[in-house]
Amino acid sequence: MSGTPVQAKNSVDDTAAVAVSALPPEARQTHQLIRNGGPFPYSKDGTVFGNRERLLPRRARGYYREYTVPTPGARNRGARRIVCGGSQPREPETCYYSDDHYASFKRIAQ
Repeated sequence: MSGTPVQAKNSVDDTAAVAVSALPPEARQTHQLIRNGGPFPYSKDGTVFGNRERLLPRRARGYYREYTVPTPGARNRGARRIVCGGSQPREPETCYYSDDHYASFKRIAQ
């Protein structure tokens, strides 16, 4: 075993933001629901996201909230999420899209 440090999977590259219009239709709907304050289809929507993967910029606990992006054909919540951060959930400072259950994120251009 070498002493080489383990690098994080894929942290967010803020220079490569994705436009809302480039998101899948379900993600665009979820993004609009966030802006409208709901109603959200899943009970976990709007709950605190702990950023345990440490791929998003570090912030105080409670800064990030997660929302489900429905996956067509999935029998459960699927792997797609939008995570938003800020003090006002309806007016987030920043949002990120993950289509692989938090293994990577793309910043959503606001």
